[in-house]
Amino acid sequence: MRFLARNTIGFLMVAAFLSACATHTVKSTSYTPVIQDSQNVPEDLLLDVGVAIFDPGLDDMDDDVEELTNPQIRVAESRYAPFLLAETLQRSANWGIVRLMPNASSPMDLYINGTILESNGESMAMRIEVIDSTGRHWYTKLYDQEISQFSYDPSQRQQNDPFQILYNNIANDLLAWKKANIDEDEIMEIRMISEILFAQRFSPEVFDDYLIQNRDGYLEIISLPADSDPMLSRIRDIRERDFMFIDTVQDYYATYVRQMRLPYDSWREQSYYETITLRELEASARRRFIAGAATVVGGLAAATQGSNYGTAIGGAYAVGAGAYLLKSGFDKQAEARIHMEALEELGQSLENEVAPQVINLDDRTITLSGSVDEQYEQWREILADLYAAEVGQL
Repeated sequence: MRFLARNTIGFLMVAAFLSACATHTVKSTSYTPVIQDSQNVPEDLLLDVGVAIFDPGLDDMDDDVEELTNPQIRVAESRYAPFLLAETLQRSANWGIVRLMPNASSPMDLYINGTILESNGESMAMRIEVIDSTGRHWYTKLYDQEISQFSYDPSQRQQNDPFQILYNNIANDLLAWKKANIDEDEIMEIRMISEILFAQRFSPEVFDDYLIQNRDGYLEIISLPADSDPMLSRIRDIRERDFMFIDTVQDYYATYVRQMRLPYDSWREQSYYETITLRELEASARRRFIAGAATVVGGLAAATQGSNYGTAIGGAYAVGAGAYLLKSGFDKQAEARIHMEALEELGQSLENEVAPQVINLDDRTITLSGSVDEQYEQWREILADLYAAEVGQL
Protein backbone atom coordinates (compact mmCIF):
# COMPACT_ATOMS: atom_id res chain seq x y z
CA MET A 1 0.00 0.00 0.00
CA ARG A 2 3.00 2.23 0.36
CA PHE A 3 3.29 2.55 -3.45
CA LEU A 4 -0.42 3.22 -3.77
CA ALA A 5 -0.11 6.02 -1.23
CA ARG A 6 2.80 7.52 -3.12
CA ASN A 7 0.83 7.62 -6.38
CA THR A 8 -2.19 9.03 -4.56
CA ILE A 9 0.01 11.75 -3.14
CA GLY A 10 1.39 12.39 -6.64
CA PHE A 11 -2.11 12.79 -8.01
CA LEU A 12 -2.98 15.25 -5.24
CA MET A 13 0.18 17.21 -6.00
CA VAL A 14 -0.87 17.39 -9.66
CA ALA A 15 -4.26 18.75 -8.60
CA ALA A 16 -2.52 21.32 -6.42
CA PHE A 17 -0.30 22.25 -9.38
CA LEU A 18 -3.38 22.86 -11.54
CA SER A 19 -5.03 25.11 -8.99
CA ALA A 20 -1.83 27.05 -8.30
CA CYS A 21 -1.35 28.06 -11.94
CA ALA A 22 -4.31 30.48 -12.07
CA THR A 23 -3.29 34.07 -12.80
CA HIS A 24 -4.89 37.47 -12.31
CA THR A 25 -4.13 40.52 -14.42
CA VAL A 26 -4.79 44.06 -13.25
CA LYS A 27 -5.24 46.61 -16.04
CA SER A 28 -4.99 50.38 -15.73
CA THR A 29 -8.05 52.56 -16.42
CA SER A 30 -6.13 55.88 -16.65
CA TYR A 31 -7.24 58.10 -19.57
CA THR A 32 -4.94 59.89 -22.03
CA PRO A 33 -6.65 62.99 -23.49
CA VAL A 34 -6.04 64.43 -26.95
CA ILE A 35 -3.55 67.29 -26.89
CA GLN A 36 -4.80 70.46 -28.59
CA ASP A 37 -2.24 72.93 -29.84
CA SER A 38 -2.87 76.13 -27.90
CA GLN A 39 -1.57 78.41 -30.67
CA ASN A 40 -4.01 80.06 -33.09
CA VAL A 41 -2.74 78.56 -36.34
CA PRO A 42 -3.90 80.22 -39.59
CA GLU A 43 -6.08 77.97 -41.75
CA ASP A 44 -3.57 77.94 -44.63
CA LEU A 45 -1.00 76.42 -42.25
CA LEU A 46 -3.20 73.47 -41.30
CA LEU A 47 -2.44 70.28 -43.18
CA ASP A 48 -5.38 68.32 -44.58
CA VAL A 49 -5.23 64.66 -43.60
CA GLY A 50 -6.43 61.61 -45.47
CA VAL A 51 -6.90 58.42 -43.47
CA ALA A 52 -6.88 55.28 -45.60
CA ILE A 53 -9.14 52.29 -45.10
CA PHE A 54 -6.97 50.04 -42.93
CA ASP A 55 -5.45 46.77 -44.01
CA PRO A 56 -7.40 44.15 -42.00
CA GLY A 57 -4.14 42.22 -41.52
CA LEU A 58 -5.62 38.83 -42.43
CA ASP A 59 -2.58 37.69 -44.44
CA ASP A 60 0.10 38.05 -41.75
CA MET A 61 -1.51 36.61 -38.63
CA ASP A 62 0.20 34.00 -36.52
CA ASP A 63 -1.76 30.94 -35.40
CA ASP A 64 -2.69 32.30 -31.97
CA VAL A 65 -4.15 35.53 -33.39
CA GLU A 66 -5.83 33.75 -36.29
CA GLU A 67 -7.61 31.43 -33.86
CA LEU A 68 -9.28 34.43 -32.19
CA THR A 69 -10.04 36.35 -35.40
CA ASN A 70 -13.24 36.36 -37.41
CA PRO A 71 -12.44 37.56 -40.98
CA GLN A 72 -15.82 39.27 -41.44
CA ILE A 73 -15.38 41.26 -38.26
CA ARG A 74 -11.80 42.19 -39.10
CA VAL A 75 -12.86 43.58 -42.50
CA ALA A 76 -15.58 45.60 -40.79
CA GLU A 77 -13.01 46.88 -38.28
CA SER A 78 -10.76 48.00 -41.15
CA ARG A 79 -13.43 50.62 -41.94
CA TYR A 80 -14.53 51.31 -38.38
CA ALA A 81 -11.10 51.96 -36.82
CA PRO A 82 -9.86 54.56 -39.37
CA PHE A 83 -13.16 56.44 -39.05
CA LEU A 84 -12.61 56.74 -35.29
CA LEU A 85 -9.03 57.88 -35.92
CA ALA A 86 -10.22 60.51 -38.43
CA GLU A 87 -12.83 61.70 -35.92
CA THR A 88 -10.18 61.96 -33.21
CA LEU A 89 -7.84 63.98 -35.43
CA GLN A 90 -10.64 66.31 -36.52
CA ARG A 91 -11.73 66.81 -32.92
CA SER A 92 -8.18 67.75 -31.91
CA ALA A 93 -8.42 70.94 -34.06
CA ASN A 94 -4.73 70.54 -34.94
CA TRP A 95 -5.34 69.85 -38.63
CA GLY A 96 -7.32 71.10 -41.58
CA ILE A 97 -9.97 68.83 -43.04
CA VAL A 98 -9.58 65.18 -42.01
CA ARG A 99 -11.21 62.66 -44.35
CA LEU A 100 -11.51 58.90 -44.47
CA MET A 101 -10.42 58.18 -48.04
CA PRO A 102 -11.88 55.51 -50.36
CA ASN A 103 -8.41 55.22 -51.95
CA ALA A 104 -5.30 57.28 -52.67
CA SER A 105 -6.56 58.73 -55.97
CA SER A 106 -7.11 62.17 -54.45
CA PRO A 107 -3.82 63.56 -53.08
CA MET A 108 -3.92 64.87 -49.50
CA ASP A 109 -1.30 66.87 -47.60
CA LEU A 110 -0.83 64.02 -45.16
CA TYR A 111 -1.78 60.39 -45.62
CA ILE A 112 -2.17 57.81 -42.84
CA ASN A 113 -2.10 54.09 -43.53
CA GLY A 114 -2.91 51.50 -40.89
CA THR A 115 -2.84 47.74 -40.43
CA ILE A 116 -4.84 45.98 -37.73
CA LEU A 117 -2.58 43.46 -36.01
CA GLU A 118 -4.88 42.27 -33.22
CA SER A 119 -8.43 42.91 -32.06
CA ASN A 120 -10.31 40.56 -29.76
CA GLY A 121 -12.32 42.72 -27.36
CA GLU A 122 -9.60 42.63 -24.71
CA SER A 123 -6.70 44.08 -26.69
CA MET A 124 -6.16 45.98 -29.92
CA ALA A 125 -2.92 46.52 -31.82
CA MET A 126 -2.26 48.33 -35.08
CA ARG A 127 0.63 49.58 -37.17
CA ILE A 128 0.41 53.21 -38.34
CA GLU A 129 2.42 54.74 -41.20
CA VAL A 130 2.41 58.47 -42.00
CA ILE A 131 3.52 60.00 -45.34
CA ASP A 132 3.11 63.56 -46.68
CA SER A 133 2.42 64.63 -50.26
CA THR A 134 6.12 65.12 -51.01
CA GLY A 135 6.61 61.38 -50.48
CA ARG A 136 8.46 61.93 -47.23
CA HIS A 137 7.92 59.16 -44.69
CA TRP A 138 7.23 60.70 -41.30
CA TYR A 139 7.24 57.52 -39.24
CA THR A 140 5.86 54.02 -38.77
CA LYS A 141 4.87 53.01 -35.26
CA LEU A 142 3.08 50.17 -33.48
CA TYR A 143 0.23 51.00 -31.10
CA ASP A 144 -1.53 48.66 -28.71
CA GLN A 145 -3.93 48.87 -25.80
CA GLU A 146 -5.29 46.29 -23.39
CA ILE A 147 -8.48 47.19 -21.56
CA SER A 148 -10.32 46.04 -18.47
CA GLN A 149 -13.90 44.96 -17.94
CA PHE A 150 -14.59 48.52 -16.73
CA SER A 151 -14.28 49.81 -20.32
CA TYR A 152 -17.50 48.00 -21.25
CA ASP A 153 -19.55 49.65 -18.52
CA PRO A 154 -22.52 51.34 -20.30
CA SER A 155 -21.65 54.75 -18.85
CA GLN A 156 -18.12 54.50 -20.20
CA ARG A 157 -19.16 53.32 -23.67
CA GLN A 158 -21.47 56.31 -24.07
CA GLN A 159 -18.52 58.66 -23.58
CA ASN A 160 -15.77 56.96 -25.58
CA ASP A 161 -14.88 53.93 -27.61
CA PRO A 162 -13.32 51.27 -25.32
CA PHE A 163 -10.01 51.73 -27.19
CA GLN A 164 -10.17 55.53 -27.49
CA ILE A 165 -6.83 55.94 -25.70
CA LEU A 166 -5.13 54.19 -28.62
CA TYR A 167 -6.53 56.74 -31.09
CA ASN A 168 -5.64 59.60 -28.76
CA ASN A 169 -2.04 58.38 -28.61
CA ILE A 170 -1.84 58.30 -32.40
CA ALA A 171 -3.20 61.86 -32.62
CA ASN A 172 -0.77 63.12 -29.98
CA ASP A 173 2.24 61.47 -31.64
CA LEU A 174 1.27 62.93 -35.02
CA LEU A 175 1.07 66.45 -33.59
CA ALA A 176 4.36 66.05 -31.71
CA TRP A 177 6.19 64.83 -34.82
CA LYS A 178 4.89 67.69 -36.95
CA LYS A 179 5.85 70.33 -34.39
CA ALA A 180 9.34 68.86 -34.00
CA ASN A 181 10.11 68.33 -37.70
CA ILE A 182 7.99 70.53 -40.01
CA ASP A 183 8.23 74.32 -40.23
CA GLU A 184 5.76 76.75 -41.82
CA ASP A 185 7.56 76.93 -45.18
CA GLU A 186 7.48 73.14 -45.44
CA ILE A 187 3.77 73.13 -44.62
CA MET A 188 3.08 75.58 -47.45
CA GLU A 189 5.16 73.48 -49.84
CA ILE A 190 3.34 70.29 -48.85
CA ARG A 191 -0.02 71.96 -49.50
CA MET A 192 1.03 73.31 -52.91
CA ILE A 193 2.43 69.93 -53.96
CA SER A 194 -0.89 68.29 -53.08
CA GLU A 195 -2.68 70.69 -55.43
CA ILE A 196 -0.21 70.15 -58.27
CA LEU A 197 -0.38 66.37 -57.89
CA PHE A 198 -4.15 66.58 -58.25
CA ALA A 199 -3.75 68.74 -61.36
CA GLN A 200 -1.28 66.30 -62.91
CA ARG A 201 -3.89 63.54 -62.89
CA PHE A 202 -6.16 65.59 -65.14
CA SER A 203 -3.66 67.50 -67.27
CA PRO A 204 -0.16 66.00 -66.98
CA GLU A 205 1.08 67.76 -70.13
CA VAL A 206 0.50 71.13 -68.42
CA PHE A 207 1.42 70.45 -64.79
CA ASP A 208 4.16 67.77 -64.91
CA ASP A 209 6.95 70.32 -65.24
CA TYR A 210 6.21 72.05 -61.96
CA LEU A 211 7.62 69.25 -59.77
CA ILE A 212 10.84 67.27 -59.67
CA GLN A 213 12.06 64.44 -57.48
CA ASN A 214 15.17 65.28 -55.46
CA ARG A 215 18.03 62.95 -54.54
CA ASP A 216 16.21 61.79 -51.43
CA GLY A 217 13.23 60.74 -53.52
CA TYR A 218 10.97 63.58 -52.31
CA LEU A 219 9.01 65.91 -54.58
CA GLU A 220 10.09 69.53 -54.84
CA ILE A 221 8.50 72.54 -56.53
CA ILE A 222 10.60 74.14 -59.26
CA SER A 223 7.93 76.58 -60.49
CA LEU A 224 4.30 77.44 -59.96
CA PRO A 225 1.47 78.52 -62.26
CA ALA A 226 0.12 82.01 -61.71
CA ASP A 227 -2.94 82.27 -59.49
CA SER A 228 -4.75 83.83 -62.44
CA ASP A 229 -4.00 80.86 -64.73
CA PRO A 230 -7.40 79.69 -66.08
CA MET A 231 -6.23 76.06 -66.17
CA LEU A 232 -5.38 76.22 -62.47
CA SER A 233 -8.75 77.81 -61.78
CA ARG A 234 -10.49 74.89 -63.53
CA ILE A 235 -8.42 72.41 -61.54
CA ARG A 236 -9.40 74.08 -58.26
CA ASP A 237 -13.08 73.92 -59.23
CA ILE A 238 -12.74 70.21 -60.06
CA ARG A 239 -10.91 69.58 -56.81
CA GLU A 240 -13.68 71.26 -54.83
CA ARG A 241 -16.19 68.95 -56.49
CA ASP A 242 -13.98 65.99 -55.66
CA PHE A 243 -13.87 67.08 -52.03
CA MET A 244 -17.67 67.43 -52.05
CA PHE A 245 -17.98 63.81 -53.19
CA ILE A 246 -15.47 62.67 -50.57
CA ASP A 247 -17.49 64.57 -47.96
CA THR A 248 -20.53 62.61 -49.13
CA VAL A 249 -18.49 59.46 -48.66
CA GLN A 250 -17.84 60.64 -45.09
CA ASP A 251 -21.59 60.55 -44.56
CA TYR A 252 -21.56 57.01 -45.91
CA TYR A 253 -18.88 55.96 -43.44
CA ALA A 254 -20.62 57.78 -40.59
CA THR A 255 -23.82 55.84 -41.33
CA TYR A 256 -21.78 52.65 -41.52
CA VAL A 257 -20.24 53.34 -38.11
CA ARG A 258 -23.58 54.26 -36.54
CA GLN A 259 -25.12 51.03 -37.80
CA MET A 260 -22.11 49.06 -36.67
CA ARG A 261 -21.61 50.57 -33.22
CA LEU A 262 -24.30 48.74 -31.25
CA PRO A 263 -23.72 45.20 -32.58
CA TYR A 264 -19.95 45.78 -32.65
CA ASP A 265 -19.83 46.94 -29.02
CA SER A 266 -21.98 43.97 -28.08
CA TRP A 267 -19.62 41.64 -29.96
CA ARG A 268 -16.54 43.19 -28.38
CA GLU A 269 -17.95 42.84 -24.90
CA GLN A 270 -18.85 39.22 -25.59
CA SER A 271 -15.48 38.70 -27.24
CA TYR A 272 -13.72 40.18 -24.20
CA TYR A 273 -15.16 37.47 -21.96
CA GLU A 274 -14.82 34.78 -24.63
CA THR A 275 -11.15 35.65 -25.13
CA ILE A 276 -10.35 35.54 -21.43
CA THR A 277 -12.34 32.31 -20.97
CA LEU A 278 -10.69 30.76 -24.00
CA ARG A 279 -7.22 31.62 -22.73
CA GLU A 280 -8.00 30.22 -19.29
CA LEU A 281 -9.50 27.05 -20.78
CA GLU A 282 -6.54 26.49 -23.10
CA ALA A 283 -4.10 27.07 -20.25
CA SER A 284 -6.08 24.67 -18.07
CA ALA A 285 -6.15 22.10 -20.87
CA ARG A 286 -2.40 22.37 -21.35
CA ARG A 287 -1.77 21.93 -17.63
CA ARG A 288 -4.04 18.91 -17.54
CA PHE A 289 -2.33 17.34 -20.54
CA ILE A 290 1.12 17.86 -19.02
CA ALA A 291 0.10 16.59 -15.59
CA GLY A 292 -1.92 13.72 -17.04
CA ALA A 293 0.87 12.57 -19.34
CA ALA A 294 3.38 12.69 -16.50
CA THR A 295 1.08 10.69 -14.25
CA VAL A 296 0.41 8.08 -16.95
CA VAL A 297 4.11 7.67 -17.67
CA GLY A 298 4.93 7.36 -13.99
CA GLY A 299 2.07 4.92 -13.46
CA LEU A 300 3.09 2.74 -16.39
CA ALA A 301 6.63 2.59 -15.08
CA ALA A 302 5.42 1.54 -11.64
CA ALA A 303 3.02 -1.05 -13.07
CA THR A 304 5.54 -2.66 -15.41
CA GLN A 305 8.72 -2.40 -13.36
CA GLY A 306 7.36 -2.92 -9.85
CA SER A 307 8.55 -6.03 -7.97
CA ASN A 308 5.37 -6.64 -5.96
CA TYR A 309 1.62 -6.55 -6.18
CA GLY A 310 1.28 -3.22 -4.34
CA THR A 311 3.52 -1.48 -6.84
CA ALA A 312 1.50 -2.82 -9.75
CA ILE A 313 -1.79 -1.72 -8.15
CA GLY A 314 -0.38 1.73 -7.43
CA GLY A 315 0.91 2.04 -10.99
CA ALA A 316 -2.46 1.06 -12.44
CA TYR A 317 -4.16 3.63 -10.25
CA ALA A 318 -1.76 6.34 -11.45
CA VAL A 319 -2.43 5.38 -15.07
CA GLY A 320 -6.14 5.78 -14.43
CA ALA A 321 -5.65 9.13 -12.75
CA GLY A 322 -3.48 10.34 -15.63
CA ALA A 323 -6.03 9.14 -18.19
CA TYR A 324 -8.69 11.13 -16.32
CA LEU A 325 -6.56 14.27 -16.53
CA LEU A 326 -5.96 13.73 -20.26
CA LYS A 327 -9.69 13.27 -20.86
CA SER A 328 -10.32 16.41 -18.82
CA GLY A 329 -7.90 18.26 -21.08
CA PHE A 330 -9.78 17.11 -24.16
CA ASP A 331 -13.06 18.19 -22.57
CA LYS A 332 -11.61 21.64 -21.92
CA GLN A 333 -10.54 21.93 -25.56
CA ALA A 334 -14.04 20.99 -26.68
CA GLU A 335 -15.46 23.67 -24.40
CA ALA A 336 -13.05 26.20 -25.88
CA ARG A 337 -14.22 25.24 -29.37
CA ILE A 338 -17.81 25.99 -28.34
CA HIS A 339 -16.71 29.50 -27.38
CA MET A 340 -14.96 29.95 -30.73
CA GLU A 341 -18.13 28.92 -32.55
CA ALA A 342 -20.03 31.55 -30.55
CA LEU A 343 -17.60 34.18 -31.83
CA GLU A 344 -18.12 32.98 -35.41
CA GLU A 345 -21.89 33.36 -35.06
CA LEU A 346 -21.50 36.85 -33.63
CA GLY A 347 -19.27 37.81 -36.55
CA GLN A 348 -21.77 36.63 -39.15
CA SER A 349 -24.63 38.56 -37.56
CA LEU A 350 -22.48 41.70 -37.35
CA GLU A 351 -21.51 41.62 -41.02
CA ASN A 352 -25.11 41.19 -42.09
CA GLU A 353 -26.28 44.08 -39.95
CA VAL A 354 -23.89 46.80 -41.10
CA ALA A 355 -23.84 46.26 -44.87
CA PRO A 356 -24.49 49.70 -46.51
CA GLN A 357 -26.57 50.05 -49.68
CA VAL A 358 -26.88 53.60 -51.01
CA ILE A 359 -24.99 56.93 -51.29
CA ASN A 360 -27.06 60.08 -51.88
CA LEU A 361 -25.50 62.88 -53.93
CA ASP A 362 -26.92 66.36 -54.48
CA ASP A 363 -28.38 65.57 -57.89
CA ARG A 364 -28.63 61.78 -57.91
CA THR A 365 -28.68 58.62 -55.89
CA ILE A 366 -26.00 56.00 -56.54
CA THR A 367 -26.63 52.41 -55.61
CA LEU A 368 -23.46 50.88 -54.22
CA SER A 369 -23.61 47.57 -55.98
CA GLY A 370 -19.81 47.56 -55.96
CA SER A 371 -17.29 48.68 -53.38
CA VAL A 372 -16.73 52.30 -52.35
CA ASP A 373 -13.46 52.17 -54.23
CA GLU A 374 -15.26 51.11 -57.42
CA GLN A 375 -17.81 53.88 -56.96
CA TYR A 376 -15.04 56.41 -56.46
CA GLU A 377 -13.32 55.28 -59.66
CA GLN A 378 -16.57 55.94 -61.52
CA TRP A 379 -16.66 59.40 -59.94
CA ARG A 380 -13.11 60.07 -61.09
CA GLU A 381 -14.17 59.32 -64.65
CA ILE A 382 -17.03 61.80 -64.30
CA LEU A 383 -14.58 64.43 -63.02
CA ALA A 384 -12.28 63.83 -65.97
CA ASP A 385 -15.19 64.35 -68.37
CA LEU A 386 -16.18 67.56 -66.56
CA TYR A 387 -12.63 68.87 -66.70
CA ALA A 388 -12.29 68.05 -70.40
CA ALA A 389 -15.59 69.81 -71.13
CA GLU A 390 -14.61 72.92 -69.18
CA VAL A 391 -11.13 73.13 -70.69
CA GLY A 392 -12.68 72.79 -74.15
CA GLN A 393 -14.65 75.94 -73.45
CA LEU A 394 -11.51 78.02 -72.83
